[in-house]
Amino acid sequence: MLPSSPASDAGDTPLSALAALRFQLEAGADEWLSPVPLHRFAKPPPSQAPAKAAPVKDKPVKGEPAAAAPSLAARQTQAAALARAASTLAALQHTLERFDGLPIKAQCRSTVFADGNPQAPLMLIGEAPGRDEDRLGKPFVGESGQLLDKMLAACGWVRARDVYITNCLPWRPPGNRAPTQDELETMEPFVHRHIALVRPRVLVFLGGTAAQFLLRSPLRIGRL
Repeated sequence: MLPSSPASDAGDTPLSALAALRFQLEAGADEWLSPVPLHRFAKPPPSQAPAKAAPVKDKPVKGEPAAAAPSLAARQTQAAALARAASTLAALQHTLERFDGLPIKAQCRSTVFADGNPQAPLMLIGEAPGRDEDRLGKPFVGESGQLLDKMLAACGWVRARDVYITNCLPWRPPGNRAPTQDELETMEPFVHRHIALVRPRVLVFLGGTAAQFLLRSPLRIGRL
């Protein structure tokens, strides 16, 4: 701290100011920091909080509940209306390709609709596509599909001519897991409409999931 100037009480005269300046220089004060005196004991002025920005409309406000996903009943109602409006297989396929009622669709390459001859008397229905089916866009083209073709050939039948094949779900579940009951219930109107449009003489359900669901039976496939 610098000592007080001996001329500090001499009054505000040019000579006293000059003497005070000389005294400061002799004392080693050679830097001027600010023309405004600093009152170190004064209380700081109250700080003003920044104004809150208005919430962006396209983002959810914190604490506001997210929009609920459509219920199963709502999705089934929508699916039933869309299925009824499809008067041909081509229209049904187009409707399924545009239907977004199941989240698993967003992870799939293809909507696997059907394969074979829709005029054939035999209709086969499996549960859902696998990796190969999703890649190629046709049902039963992987290992199980190759086995199915051999079984048909042993009966003297050809897939493209003698059978018509589809699934309960047209999209592959993640990791090739089994379809959930919610997924099956959502797609049920489309499956029933598919059967009604094909009008087969014989239906064969491939696998326990398809059999139990479409027959509304709790029995395992061995009992069925």
